[in-house]
Amino acid sequence: MNDHQNGAENVGASPAPRHKTRAEERIDALDTSSAALTAELDELRERAERAEQEAAENKAAWQRSAADFQNYRRRMDQQREEEAALANEVLLLKLLTIADDFDRAVDHVPADQQHSPWVEGITAIDRKMRGLLESEGVSAADPAEGKPFDPREHDAIAYEESDDVPDGTVLRELQRGYRIRDRVLRPSLVSVAKGGPPAAPSEGDHDTESHSKSHHAGSKPDSRE
Repeated sequence: MNDHQNGAENVGASPAPRHKTRAEERIDALDTSSAALTAELDELRERAERAEQEAAENKAAWQRSAADFQNYRRRMDQQREEEAALANEVLLLKLLTIADDFDRAVDHVPADQQHSPWVEGITAIDRKMRGLLESEGVSAADPAEGKPFDPREHDAIAYEESDDVPDGTVLRELQRGYRIRDRVLRPSLVSVAKGGPPAAPSEGDHDTESHSKSHHAGSKPDSRE
């Protein structure tokens, strides 16, 4: 009887409440209203825009750094080339002093020794040195005697009075000049005439003067005069 009554009571009682899982608790905690979703979407957009802007700034900074590094490498390469060229020119100038000694030695060989084995050996060494200089782009400048003095090509170390040689003309070349490719490596040491008649205008000056006279002669007077 008692068992029957207990069973009846159990049938009529409500079941015990079930505990929610963590996932269910998170779902319940979510605010799914349209206003909340819109606010969250706006925040996500702002974050994306900030991330894109930061990425663009980082990319621009990287590009600037890469360009700066390339410019630095070019400057360093150019500096190394210039330093190597300068060192090469210094060595070539030292060789030219030896070439000058060979020139003087060959020019002052006595006539009766012109064909001696010793002189022929000196001449052969001189030819080898000339070949070495030519292989580096070095060539002798044109003789300066009789030419108008040009400070780009000549170095005047003396001036001599002359009545018949035009003023500013090279009287003597005291040391040969040299060029390296298209520029002067060592100017010619020269003696320049002074006190003589004025130097004749060069062909370029004459052409310029003729063009100027022709221009003035062919011009018409201003009709406003």
